[in-house]
Amino acid sequence: MRSEPHTESTTEHAAELYRRAVDAFAGRVRLIGGRWSAPTPCAGWDVRALVHHIVEEDLWTPPLFAGRTVQEVGGGIAGDPLGADPVAAYAAAARDASAAVAADGAMRRTVHLSFGDVPGAEYAMQLAADHLVHAWDLGRALGAEPELDPGTVVAVRDWFEGTEDAYRQAGLIGPRGTVPDGAGPLARLLAMFGRQP
Repeated sequence: MRSEPHTESTTEHAAELYRRAVDAFAGRVRLIGGRWSAPTPCAGWDVRALVHHIVEEDLWTPPLFAGRTVQEVGGGIAGDPLGADPVAAYAAAARDASAAVAADGAMRRTVHLSFGDVPGAEYAMQLAADHLVHAWDLGRALGAEPELDPGTVVAVRDWFEGTEDAYRQAGLIGPRGTVPDGAGPLARLLAMFGRQP
C-alpha cells in the first residue's frame, strides 16, 4: 500500500520472498485431499473459499505485472476459477503468477493497483504476505504443522510493519490480535494480520 524506491538487492529479495511464500501455500494445497469444506481461521471461509481467493489473486498477477490496469482486466476474471479440479486450477494459476513475478525486470515495473501505482517489488511483497499468512490459515484448517520458514516470516513481518495501518484503514485486515511478551516473529506477524495465534 506504500510506494518506495527499491534497490536492486531489495527487488531481488522481494521476488525470492514471493517464491518462498508460494511454495509454503502450495505445500499445504497438496495436503487437502477431500477436506475442501473444512473451516479455516478466516471467518466465513472454508478451505475451498480460501484456495479460491489465492487462485483469483494469482490470476490477476500476470496481467497486472504486464502493465494492465484493474479496469482493463475488469471482469475477465470471474466465476469459479477452481472448477472440477481445484488442485490443477491452483497449480496452473500459481505457475503463471510465479513466472510473471520472476520475469526479467518485473520487480522494477510499475504495477497499476486499485489504490494507485506501486513498484513491482512492492506488489510482490503484498502477494508474498498474503500467500504466507494464508499458508498458515490453510495449515491450521488441515491440522498440518503450522511452522513457516523463519527467514521469510521475519522479512514479511518487517515489511508489513510499515504497511499494517494502511491495510487496516482499508478494511483488508481485522483488529490486531494479542500476543504475550516474548512472542516469536510468526505469532507477531499473525497478530498484525488480525489472527489470534
